[in-house]
Amino acid sequence: MRSARTEAAIGLGAYAAYLAVRRLVWTEQGRAKADGNARALIDLERRLGLFIEPRVQAIAMRAPRLVDLLNAGYAAGNVALSVGWLIYLFNRGDPDFARERRAAVLAFLAGLPVFLAFPTAPPRTQEGIVDTLRDRGIDLGHPWLVRLYNPIAAMPSHHVAFAVVTGEGLARRARTRMGRAWRGYAPVVALVVLATGNHFVVDVAAGGVLGAIARRLSR
Repeated sequence: MRSARTEAAIGLGAYAAYLAVRRLVWTEQGRAKADGNARALIDLERRLGLFIEPRVQAIAMRAPRLVDLLNAGYAAGNVALSVGWLIYLFNRGDPDFARERRAAVLAFLAGLPVFLAFPTAPPRTQEGIVDTLRDRGIDLGHPWLVRLYNPIAAMPSHHVAFAVVTGEGLARRARTRMGRAWRGYAPVVALVVLATGNHFVVDVAAGGVLGAIARRLSR
């Protein structure tokens, strides 16, 4: 197993590549293109009968405490679980660590070419869809936050891709039926990102495919 320093370098290198893509697309022209791509996805979903994001949000917003929970899951829970799972395996010297890390890195990096070629603004930037985090006083468009992530990288959903990778990894190691229920983690994350206005249905589907391919290639 590689050293902690090497593993940290792999993670930081992947994140640096992500920020490099963000720097290339986060321009006036890139933001305009991302907004146009978001509208194009809405038109596509309407033609296919898939534009359910406003209805999912409306149902969730009937319960304000549920929205708070969904916001926390989107903002921190998903990434914390995925990273925490890898740290847990590494600290145990688990032989499955290399595969799980490889799948996570593959899922992360494979999305970058799409972010570059097809920057996409999230649904919450479009008319008729609520930015649930901003409603709670958290502005994801704040200049300091924007330096840390790519605001126009909705397609594909990294959140769902990570959920597929992590959920399947947890389920494979489970010895009980309850443990194997981790395979339902990705659908839960899909509902979270839809209800909070952060991803379209097609983003979710693409993220699921990305995560599944990353797991298969990591064998």
